[in-house]
Amino acid sequence: MPNSNAKFHCNHRGGQEAGRRELVSRSLQSAQHCLEGQDFGTAYAHYLLVLNLAPELKTSVKETFQFTLFKWAEELDSLARIQDLFNCYEQALELYPNDEVICNSMGEHLFRMGFRDEAAGYFHKAVKLNPDFADAKENFYRVANWLVERWHFIMLNDTKRNLTYLKAIENAVHSGCKSVLDIGTGTGILSMFAKKAGASSVYACELSKTMYELARDVVAANNMEREIKLLHLKSLDIEIPKHIPERVSLVVTETVDAGLFGEGVVESLIHAWEHLLLQPKLKNQDVSTGNYGRVIPASATVFGMAVECKEIRRHHRVGTQEAAGVHLPNSVQFFSPTYASAGSEETVEPYTTEKLSRIPGGYVPLTEPCQVMTVDFNNLQELKSLATRKPWKISVPVTEGGILDAIVVWFVLQLDDEHALSTSPSEETCWEQAVYPVQGLLDYSVKTGDTVMMEVCCQDCYLKIQKISSLTSECGMDFSDRDDALSLGNEAELCNALAGLQTTSEQDGNGHVCVLESTEIALLPYHKCFQAAMGKVLSSLNPSKDLQSMDVDGHGNGMNLQESQNRSPLDVAPDPLYVLDVSEGFSILPIIAGKLGPVRAYSSIEKEQHQAALNVISEANHFPKETLEFWLSHLEDESVVLQRPKSDKLWSIIILDVIETSGLIQQEVMEKAAISRCLLHSGGKIFPQYVLVYGMLVESESLLLESAVQGTEPTLGFNIAPFINQFKVPVRVYLDLSTLPCLPLSKPAELLRLDLMNPLLNSSSREVKVQICKSGQVTAIPFWYHIHLDEDHSLNTSDESSHWKQAAVVLDEPIQVQVGDELVLDVQHHKSNISITVKR
Repeated sequence: MPNSNAKFHCNHRGGQEAGRRELVSRSLQSAQHCLEGQDFGTAYAHYLLVLNLAPELKTSVKETFQFTLFKWAEELDSLARIQDLFNCYEQALELYPNDEVICNSMGEHLFRMGFRDEAAGYFHKAVKLNPDFADAKENFYRVANWLVERWHFIMLNDTKRNLTYLKAIENAVHSGCKSVLDIGTGTGILSMFAKKAGASSVYACELSKTMYELARDVVAANNMEREIKLLHLKSLDIEIPKHIPERVSLVVTETVDAGLFGEGVVESLIHAWEHLLLQPKLKNQDVSTGNYGRVIPASATVFGMAVECKEIRRHHRVGTQEAAGVHLPNSVQFFSPTYASAGSEETVEPYTTEKLSRIPGGYVPLTEPCQVMTVDFNNLQELKSLATRKPWKISVPVTEGGILDAIVVWFVLQLDDEHALSTSPSEETCWEQAVYPVQGLLDYSVKTGDTVMMEVCCQDCYLKIQKISSLTSECGMDFSDRDDALSLGNEAELCNALAGLQTTSEQDGNGHVCVLESTEIALLPYHKCFQAAMGKVLSSLNPSKDLQSMDVDGHGNGMNLQESQNRSPLDVAPDPLYVLDVSEGFSILPIIAGKLGPVRAYSSIEKEQHQAALNVISEANHFPKETLEFWLSHLEDESVVLQRPKSDKLWSIIILDVIETSGLIQQEVMEKAAISRCLLHSGGKIFPQYVLVYGMLVESESLLLESAVQGTEPTLGFNIAPFINQFKVPVRVYLDLSTLPCLPLSKPAELLRLDLMNPLLNSSSREVKVQICKSGQVTAIPFWYHIHLDEDHSLNTSDESSHWKQAAVVLDEPIQVQVGDELVLDVQHHKSNISITVKR
C-alpha cells in the first residue's frame, strides 16, 4: 500500500510539472503574440504569470519583460492610470529587485509626476547597483540639485558661521536652556551643537524626506541617535505631547534666506512661541533659572543700498528699441518676474539673489547703506505685527551719480548679545544678497543730491521693496525726517503720481505688459548673428529679387515689406520658405526671419501674454498677418513638435535650443536634431549647425567648497561630509568664469564637437591632450561652448555679454601639476551629459 501511494504521488507531481510547463509555454506564446499586436497590457500579464510559475526563466526573458513593462507603463501614463502604473513597477521590482534599468525607469516616472524625493531614491539605488549606468547617473545628478540644494555645501564649509552658531548655542545652554528644538535641521548640525553643549533634551524637525533621512544617518554616525529625536515634520505640525513631551526653552533655526524672511521664519517662530516654547523671559527674571523661552537668532537688522550694476540692468530691463533689424515698440512693456510680483495675486519671490562680490562687471554704490528695518525674534507681538504692518516709506540721499539699477539688501543676524553674522556684500560669507531690480521708470539716471525713495512691507512671508523711484535735487526737498514733514511727503507723493500718470498713459490703450525671465531679457539684444546666418540660408534657397534686395546685414537700401505688398498683382509671388523656431521661452527669431523675405515663420512660444506681445511687435514691423503663426495651435499632439509644416512642405530652417542657460547641453537635443534633419528640404539648415565644447584646467578652492564638504574641520569635528557628499554632483552649473576665483593652469582646448547637421562628424568619446602652462593643483575643468550657426557666424557662451552661464567638472581629488606636464582628458558625451575625467 505505501508503495502504491508513493507511485500515486509521484505520478501526481509529474502531472503537475507537465501542466506547469504546458501553461508556461502557452503563456510565452501568447505574450509574444500580444507583443506583435502591440497589446502590451495583456503581454505584461502573461509575462507575470510565466515568471511566477517559472522563476528559472528570469534571466532568459529579462530583456523582453523590461521592454513590455516600459511600453505598458507608457500606455498607462498616457491614460493617467497612475496607480496601475506604479503597481506594475512594484510587481516588476519584486521579480527583479536588483535591476538598475527598472529602478531607473521607475524613478523617471516618479520625477515627471513631481515625486522628487522618491525618484531620487530609485535613481540612487540604480547607480549603486551599476555605477557605470550613464542614464541613472545623469538622472541622479539632475535630481540631486533639487533635493540637496548647493548652498548646503557652502554653508557647511563656512567655519566662521558654524563656530558663531556653536558659541551662541553653548551660551544659551550653559545659562539654563536645557531643552532645545531645531527647526529646519537640514543635516542636524545645530542639534548636535546643542547636544555637545550639554542640553538634556534635543528635538529636530525637517520637512524634506531626503534631508530628514540624511540627518538621521549623520546623527547616528556621530553616536547621538538616542539623544536627538528627529521628526519628519514641518514645525507648524508639531504637537505637544504627541511629538515632544513639553515646551522647550530654546529654539534654534537658520531658516533664513538672502531676503531674511523667504523661508518662513516669521510664521514658524509665531507658531513656536504660541505652541512649543516656554514663555519669554520677564524683565526682572533671573537668567540662571533657565525657566523661560528664547530663540537663536535673537534678532536681525536689515540694510539696503541703491546700486548701479550693468549685469543686473541687462537681465531686468530691455535697453534697446531695435534688435537685429526688428523694431521693439513702446507699446510693449517688458518686465522681469520681480517687477510683476508687485501686482500679482500669486506668491512670487519679489527679489533675485546675487553674490555681489562676484557679479560680472562689479557694481557702484549710489547711496550709503541705510537701515531698512529691525525684527526681534523673541517678541511674539512684533512678529505678529509684521504681516499686518502698513507699508512704510524710506528715502536715501544719492551720494554718487549714476544709473539706478537695483536696491541691494542684506542683514546682520544677532544670534545673542555677543555673537552676530553679517551677509553684507563686503563680508566673506556663504550668503548671497537680495536684489530688487528697479523697473518701470521713465528715467533711471540719478546725481549727487537726488533722493532714492522706496516703499517697504512684509507680505506673503517676504520682505518687499517696491515703488522704487528717484526725486531730483531741483525740487529742493529734504526727506531726512518724513514723520515731521507731512506736507513735504504729500508733495513728494504728488511728484510720484505725476510721473506715474505719464507712465500709465503709455501703457493704457494698446499697451501690452510682457513678463519675461531675466535670461530672456538678456538675450533680446543679441540676435545679429542669427539675422546674418538666416539671411544666407534663405538667399541661397530663394535667390529671387525680393530676397536679394533684403537688408540682410541690417543696413543698406533693401525693399521693405510694405513696398512688396504694394506691387502689381501681375507679379508672381514666390512660394514662401518655412522657418520653425522651437527654442524655449520668448523669442523674436521668427520675426527676424520674416523680415528677410517671403517667409512663413512659426513660433513655438506657449504663453498667451508672449504671443500677444509677439503679435504687437510683428504689426509694428509691418508684417502681413500670415507671416507669423504659432506652431502649437497647428498641432493635434503638442508632444510631437517636430513635424512637417504641411503634408507637402518641408522646413528651410529649424532653430533648436542647444545649450541651457545653466551651462549644460539641453536634454535630447541630438535626438531632436536627428528628427529635424528628416524634415528639412534640400539646402535647409538646423540652427545651430554645430557646437564646439571648450575647456581648460584650473585651480579653484571656491569650486571645491561649493561642491562638497571638505572633511570634518569646517563642521567642527562632526562627521557630516560622507553623508551629504553622496549628493554632490560632478558638474557645477550657473558659473560666471569672468569672476570665478580661480587660477588657469592651461590654455583653452577644444574638447568635443556636436554636429547637428552631419552626425558622422560626432564622436561619443574623445581623448584630448592638454599642456600645463602654470604649476599648481588641478581642481576643476570649466567648460563652455562656441555655438556655430554656420562657418562664419558663431556665439561664445563664455562672453560677458552672453545670457548663458558656464559649467565646470569638479575633480574628486586635486592633481598636482608642473609647467610642461601633459594631461590626457577622457571626454564622454552621453545624451545631454558631458563627463570629463583625467587619465593619470
